[in-house]
Order: sequence, then structure tokens, then C-alpha cells
Amino acid sequence: MLKKLLWAGVALMGATALGVIALKRGEPLNAVWLIAAAASIYALGYRFYSRWVAFRVLELDDQRATPAERLDDGRDFVPTNKWVVFGHHFAAIAGPGPLVGPILAAQFGYLPGTIWIVIGGVLGGAVQDFVTLFCSIRRDGKSLGKMAKDEISELGGWTALVGVLLIMVILIAVVALVVVNALKSSPWGLFTIAATIPIALFMGLHLRYLRPGRVLEGSLLGFVLVMAAVIGGRYIAASPSLAPCFTYGPAALAWMIIGYGFAASVLPVWLLLAPRDYLSTFIKLGTILALALGILAARPTMLLPPLTRFTDGTGPIFSGKVFPFCFITIACGAISGFHSLISSGTTPKLLTKETQARMVGYGSMLMESFVGVMAMIAATVLKPGVYFAMNSPAGVVGTLPERAVQTISDWGFPMTVGDMNALAAKVGELTLFNRTGGAPSLAVGMAHIFSGTLGMQGLEAIWYHFAIMFEALFILTVLDAGTRVGRFMLQDLLGHVWKPLGRTGWYPGVVATSAVIVGAWGYFLLQGVVDPLGGINSLWPLFGIANQLLATIALSVATTILIKMGKGRFAWVTLAPLGWLVAVTMTASWQKIFSPEPHLGFLAQARWLSEQIASGAVPAAGLAAAERLIFNAQLDAVVNGVFAVLVLVVLCESGRNWLLYTLGRKLPVLSEAPAVLSRLPA
Repeated sequence: MLKKLLWAGVALMGATALGVIALKRGEPLNAVWLIAAAASIYALGYRFYSRWVAFRVLELDDQRATPAERLDDGRDFVPTNKWVVFGHHFAAIAGPGPLVGPILAAQFGYLPGTIWIVIGGVLGGAVQDFVTLFCSIRRDGKSLGKMAKDEISELGGWTALVGVLLIMVILIAVVALVVVNALKSSPWGLFTIAATIPIALFMGLHLRYLRPGRVLEGSLLGFVLVMAAVIGGRYIAASPSLAPCFTYGPAALAWMIIGYGFAASVLPVWLLLAPRDYLSTFIKLGTILALALGILAARPTMLLPPLTRFTDGTGPIFSGKVFPFCFITIACGAISGFHSLISSGTTPKLLTKETQARMVGYGSMLMESFVGVMAMIAATVLKPGVYFAMNSPAGVVGTLPERAVQTISDWGFPMTVGDMNALAAKVGELTLFNRTGGAPSLAVGMAHIFSGTLGMQGLEAIWYHFAIMFEALFILTVLDAGTRVGRFMLQDLLGHVWKPLGRTGWYPGVVATSAVIVGAWGYFLLQGVVDPLGGINSLWPLFGIANQLLATIALSVATTILIKMGKGRFAWVTLAPLGWLVAVTMTASWQKIFSPEPHLGFLAQARWLSEQIASGAVPAAGLAAAERLIFNAQLDAVVNGVFAVLVLVVLCESGRNWLLYTLGRKLPVLSEAPAVLSRLPA
């Protein structure tokens, strides 16, 4: 009875908060109501829905040995503490989506994005991650593409393998671009992020050789060292001799990140990837909790309205109407295909027991979704004029501060150059104009909340750079885990050409395939760095579409496996989010490729720019930039079209097989690994 009363209270709290949000009119809303509504829905979703999926639909079995136990090789397959796996998985999936996506989507107002984050996370994203992880565990930790080949068809499998690999390249390139935009000309931020790499290496050696099993001790030591790096960065930035050593432009930072991605992919998982992800998760979860408590304590008012004038598709940050672009701009906070690569990549090779998949798969996604809500609040507590000045590219509002201020004020969001200069000085930066990518905006919002809590006024610069470190940790863990997953997929493909390349334990093959993957996403990263519109304007919509197209592949595979398991009556669990994503991604793909509006369609933009050049309207100084924009737009259109065609092939193949199974014309044969009794204790 006590438990029933407790959960009834949680439901009542959530209903009350939702009622206040729905009925509030004519005045700004307090952010506390969003926190209460989201937390209540997440708690109910995990307690009831995920448990039903785990034990009624999937029937998890702890007596069955996992791949980590059966295939333990000390490199990729390693039985790992469940909390370390949770940390690794959360760090790997929680990339720029829950941080940057809500910031960018706030140009529509706070309401559309928040609804999508909460409902999409509970009923879609968490289900995808959980079911994909379960399917991979039952198949020796196979990748998503390999599972598609085994469970759907040869054609569907090869199409999925190629599609997933190409999509992966775009995803990693865009997350790396967000880091570059956050760290350019910021010695404080770069020093702090650079310091986390040797700290992670030390933690890996500490946990494996110096003090094995002392996870809490290693965590506390790592946390202390990271905080020392954050504080030390302030003195590095203030030093005339040391600051230049950590001050770099976008191109140099891009090459550094490319080098880091290669190193992270070839080093053993226990040395850098797992301890760095666990370390970053320790910081991330602590920061998220602190931010939630800070919001509850400060009770900030959200200054952006529920809906803005830009719902009509004329937004300066990215083009397109609320449907479908709100739902591709916010990916990782709601439904993200990238997560399926982690759920069928590194994580299933580390889990010790099947039931841990619920906490790791479903629970991690809910935590990430909550991060998305925090990011939305951090964006909306800024003055609207400041928000648009930071996130609008120079190509839209102008390169001069005075021009940008005039443009934004004309939109109905008054501001001054003095406001921006004062804010930049307060957080220890030279300027905050045109800081596209969303990361700096989130950092300013977090600094505003933290500095207004518990008498912490005057520490905005510390909090800002702590937030930049916090965000970059989120993003870099996606980059290193994503590169490793991409390497696994490429080895799956090349193993059919020459078998040694398919062996994950053959080191020359590991180095060669890692170099290919890093070279591919590095090209798109460098393309974004030199883009006159800041890269985000053109690449982020492509990132969102690619990410959600990848989710359609994952949900198609998951639905096929559920039907073949004899769970067809429960297939709606994955079919419902699949149907929604197909509608969203195909609409967005069509508009981005074929829309006649230059600000929206890739091909229309290329044609318009070509006409401008032909008519002589483009000055000689801007000719190279215009030609680069034309090439980028045409390339993006081709890439988007290829992605859409590949995914449609997988969908058609999946649907054909579902029909054959339903009519009894094809025998549903599962490709599960043989069941082996586990010898590891619970």
C-alpha cells in the first residue's frame, strides 16, 4: 500500500505540473514546473513501462551467459562492473544531441522541444536503446548492420551495413564540429579538456593494475584531478606565456581532434575509453544533479516564450518549420539512431548479466533525456536577444556586432552591444557573438543558474568554463566511442574481402580501419570548419536526418527480431516510434533536397548562389566563400538522398519479411548464439 501511495503521489505531481504548463498564459513560466513534470514521467516510465518490456516482452534471463563472459578476450569483450558499464554507455550516447539540439530548437520556443524530449524519450528512444542492446547481447555483441543481415535478409543487411557506416561518418563529424566551435580561441577550455586525457589514462592504469576493483577510490581521485584542471585553466588563460600554447583556431583544433579520435580507437578499451567515459559520467551525472538542484533553488523564469515567430520556418539558426525540423534537431534527447550503434557496439561486450540491460539501456536514455530538459531550460533563461546573438551565424545577422544587434532587435528581441560585451567579460571570453553550435549558449545559461544559487555570484567565469568542459566531455566520448564502433562496422564489411581485416584482435587491421574511419569523418569536419555559415547551419539538419534515419534501421531490426521471437503481439512497442520516425525523416529529407526555397533546400540554395555569381552580385572577395557554399550544399543533397534511399530499402525488405512471417510463407529462424549457463555470480 505504501508503494502504491508513493507512485500515486508521483503521478499526481506530474499531472499537476503538466496542468500548470498547459494552462499558464500571458506571463513567463517558472522552470521548476518543467523539472517536476519531466522527473515524474521518467520515474513512472522506468518503474512500469521498462519493467513490462524487460520481463514480459524480452524475458531477460540472468542464468544465460553474456558475450562478455563467454568471449572474454581482455580487449573488447570484458566482464565489467555494471556501474562502470552504465557510466560508459551513458557517456557514449550522451553526446551533443541532448545538449545542443534543445538549444538550437529553442528558436521555436520551449514547448515543442520539451514535449518531444519527454514523450519521445520514454516511449521511443529508451525502448530503441534497450531492445537493440538485448538483441546484440543474444547475438555475441554483433553490430546493428550484422544483425540486419542475419535477421532481415542479405540485401537488407548489406544495405544497412553501408547505410549505417555512412551515417556514422556524418554523426561523428558534426559532434566534432561542436567541440571545435566551443574551444576555438579559448585557452581555458582547451587546457581543461586536454587534461582529461592523461587523467583518464591514469585512471585506466589505476583500476587495472595499481588498485584493481577500487572503483569509488578511482572515481574520487579522477574527479579531484578534473576539478583541479578546471581551476588551473583560469591561470593558464591569464598567463601571457602559457595562454598562446592553448589558443588555436578552428582548423588547428580540427586536426587535434582527428588525432585524438584515431588514438582513442586503437588503444585498448580499458586504457582510455572505459575510464574516460566513466570519469566523464561521474562529472556529468553530478553536474546534471547540481543543475537540477540549482534550478529548484534559483527557480529561474523562462524568458523565451512557449512559441516564437520562427515556427513558420524562417528561423535564423536553422531553416524549416516545427514539423518536421523540431524532431530532427532534437535527436539524442528523444530518439537517436546513434545510440543503437553503442547498444550494438561496445556496451553488449561489457555487460555481465542480461537484466543489467534494463538499467543500462533504458535508464541511461532517460537520464540523457533529462539532460535535454536541463539544456532547454538553460537556453530559455537567457534573454531572447542574447540567445539569438550567440546562436545566429554571421552570414545571417552580419559580421559586425552593431549589425547583428540591429537585425535581432528588428525581430522583436531588443538588445545592445554593451549587453553582449558585459556578458562576455563576465564569463571570461573575448566575445560571444556568432558562437554557433549551442554549446556556448548552454554554458552561459548554466553559469547564470549556478551563479544565482547558494550565494555564488561573481563566479560566472569559473562556472562557464566548467560547463564548457562538461559539454566537451559529453561530445568527445561520443567521438571516441563512435569511431571505435565505426571501426567494428568497417571490419565487418572488409572481413568479407579479406578475413584478417574482419578480426577485431588483429592489430594491423585495427589501425588500418581506424585510419579510414577517422579520415572520412575528418573530411566532413574540415568542410564544416571552413563553411562561411559556421558549419552548424548546413550540417546540423543533415546530422539530425541521418541520426533519425539510423533509428529507423535499428527499430526495423528490433521489430523483425520481436516477430521472429513469437512476440508479434508486442511489436507495436517498436513499430509505433518507427512509424513516427519514417514520417518525420522522409518529410525532412524531401524538403532539404527539393524545397524551392534557398534558405531551406540544398539544391535551391546551390542554384540561387550560382545565379548570384553569374549575375555579378557576389563581390570578388566573397567569390571563394560562395563557391564553397555551393559545393557544400550539393554534397549535402547527395548524401541526404543516398541515406534516404538506403533506409527505404531496409524498410521495404523488413516489411516484406513481416508479411511473409504473418502469412506463414516463411519460417522465422532466429540467429541467436547458443544459450550457455552463466558461471558468474549475480
